[in-house]
Amino acid sequence: MNRIGKYPVLRRLGQGATSEVWLCNDPFNARDVAVKLAFNEALRHPERGRVYRKLFLTEASLAGKLQHPHICEIYDAVAEENQHYIVMEYVAGGTLEKFCRTDGLLPVDRAVEIAFKCTRALEFAHRLGIIHRDIKPANILYTGETDVKLTDFGAALIASGDITQVSAVGSPAYMSPEQVREQPLDHRTDVYSMGVVLYHLLTGRLPFQAVNNFSLIYQITSVEPEPPSAYRPQIPPEVEAIVLRAMQKDPGRRYRHWEQFSQDLADAFRAQRRDTESARAFADTEKFQTLRALPFFENFSDAELWEVARISTGRRASAGELLMKEGEPGDFFCILARGQVRVTRKGRLLNLLRAGEPFGEMAYLARRSQTRGADVTVMDEADIISVPSDGLAQATDGCRHKFDRAFMGILVERLSMANLRLSGV
Repeated sequence: MNRIGKYPVLRRLGQGATSEVWLCNDPFNARDVAVKLAFNEALRHPERGRVYRKLFLTEASLAGKLQHPHICEIYDAVAEENQHYIVMEYVAGGTLEKFCRTDGLLPVDRAVEIAFKCTRALEFAHRLGIIHRDIKPANILYTGETDVKLTDFGAALIASGDITQVSAVGSPAYMSPEQVREQPLDHRTDVYSMGVVLYHLLTGRLPFQAVNNFSLIYQITSVEPEPPSAYRPQIPPEVEAIVLRAMQKDPGRRYRHWEQFSQDLADAFRAQRRDTESARAFADTEKFQTLRALPFFENFSDAELWEVARISTGRRASAGELLMKEGEPGDFFCILARGQVRVTRKGRLLNLLRAGEPFGEMAYLARRSQTRGADVTVMDEADIISVPSDGLAQATDGCRHKFDRAFMGILVERLSMANLRLSGV
């Protein structure tokens, strides 16, 4: 095959029961894309063809809608008489399946961070009225380290859609009890499936294994899983508790909100790293949660916060550490995430800054290299997020616009306080 629609074919990536995926080039946007081409014989199957067509239409209907750093973007969808295909973002790293073997397990903190990013993506989808219904390692693409992208929303329930939804879809080993019983579903079925995925990543085995689907369904609905620590004793109790809560058979005993799930994962991740040498450098999970909690970033979307997390660095600074020196060049600015710093010029105190406040931002606002106008020194141990001016200059327009508005608000507040001090009020 040389071409699919307007996309020249480079090579085949894989094949499933109803479709095959090809690596193609998108010459109009100068990028490689993955094209999922449905088999015509599957769509015309006398018994299952109707189901396959609806699954295709469900995924196709999401083109351009699921724009999140941890969701594989759908660029285009075409349904012609002899060709039905979906054009998606190409991710080169394979899936999480390779980390679900006992000889390929990730460190616990990396598995937890991957799960955290998945929960943030699923919360984003849930806010759009979308329930995935087929969360499994094969549908989570791996882009390196702890970066992942959810894919394959063909089985999704879409609250606002006008496409009749298909029941009895998904992968039985990862299905919730209510899903295998074909009962009404809400987002908590994805919570359960995400718990199973984390269980699999942590232990290298599924919580329930059976020789046939009947036995598997019985276990999912009636048997309590072995705790993950039974297979990997070094799993911390707080991580195990998260997995078991997500996998509760009664939906009412699971996480009610994705935010709760994410927060517990973030807390467990921090606990994992607290006593390690790397604890002084923030990982993406910790940076994202830290940024989300700061008033400075209250108007940033999740996607924009992930941009900030990717271009920034975070670290813990000790009391007395000089963060910026008067007269030195400034090519970055900082956000104080925790603690307190003092700003001085020629030894004279200008300001005391607390958590949530930026400093050194004039290096970015001036849009050119500029020397520092003051010293900035840590008063007590502090958490510092540093953002390079060049990095932010390459961010999306939306992200830069949010920074500009946030800086404007801070500058207005500081000018007002300075005027009050000068007037003696």
